[in-house]
Amino acid sequence: MSNTNDGHTRSSARVGLQPVANVGVRICGSGSFVPDKVLSNADFERMMDTTDEWIFQRTGIRERRIADPAKGEDNKHFCTQALSRALRDARMDPKELDCIVIATVTPDMLCPSAACEVSAAIGAGHAAAFDVTAACSGFVYSITIAHDMIRAGSHRTVGVVGCDVMTSVMDYSDRRVSILFGDAAGAVVLRATDDTTRGMIAQCMHADGSGWRELYLPRSERNFPEGHDASPDKINRLQMNGREVFKFAVRTFSEVIQQCLDKAGLTADDVDHFVCHQSNARILESARERFGLPEEKLYVNIDKFGNSSAGSVGLCFDQLRQSGRITEGQLVMFVAFGGGLTWAASLWRV
Repeated sequence: MSNTNDGHTRSSARVGLQPVANVGVRICGSGSFVPDKVLSNADFERMMDTTDEWIFQRTGIRERRIADPAKGEDNKHFCTQALSRALRDARMDPKELDCIVIATVTPDMLCPSAACEVSAAIGAGHAAAFDVTAACSGFVYSITIAHDMIRAGSHRTVGVVGCDVMTSVMDYSDRRVSILFGDAAGAVVLRATDDTTRGMIAQCMHADGSGWRELYLPRSERNFPEGHDASPDKINRLQMNGREVFKFAVRTFSEVIQQCLDKAGLTADDVDHFVCHQSNARILESARERFGLPEEKLYVNIDKFGNSSAGSVGLCFDQLRQSGRITEGQLVMFVAFGGGLTWAASLWRV
């Protein structure tokens, strides 16, 4: 029975655990995966009636990464690579995980869960495993859930992955939607620590189910709202009312940031980094201006990776952490919004 750096034994999660009142949660590793294949705006110019200028002005996107099925790049591959890299970063064996949580709306199959597939792929033993379906908000929902599982004492070490292979559900005849999305996965490993200053300070998770019809992924003709085109070629293809989703995002993005700050009793100036879902460069810029944030506090990578749904926040965090821009002890707010309609913010001392 060997000791960890956080004062807990590696085998502690295998015995009966009691709720722990004074425990912190440390992000002890991160990882991500993006495929090599690039789909640029120039590629779209050859596919449909559009231009690089039209796409960039409306979205801020120049290119996005897309899976190559010929190389075996499916959801399981993305998640396995990202979580394996996070475990290596944390210097942990997969069998030290007590639980795996995967946020995705593009699993390779509905049963078993993506988390169970990944657990087997990395050799995590009998760790609990389940998926979270909250679309683009999925990663933020999942780290919030995992954090509270650890704080409750039921688990000590949890791997969280946000991943979507959005190109698997794209209709490339619809330029309004297909130009937005790319494929990516981001992962973190959370572990209990005796340092009670670490972990989540405040969080907000919301949903407005009445808005589901503005962004949905139908599996049959019955899933289409009344009045929507239910053509067979639209089944298993993402349907989005871009105008309404944009208005929803602009409104809720700043609101949920302010709500989370108010819960924490802090201001935007107190936060070192805002790690946000990459949906649209204009939405990100409006939030930056609303809170008077310098560019270095709100990371933007949408120009290179597009909107990768549940993969985007974890990818941003890993890129910031691996580059040394996010360091231990800083205050970091994770923010996302997406289908459901869902939105969430989670403020951490990492």
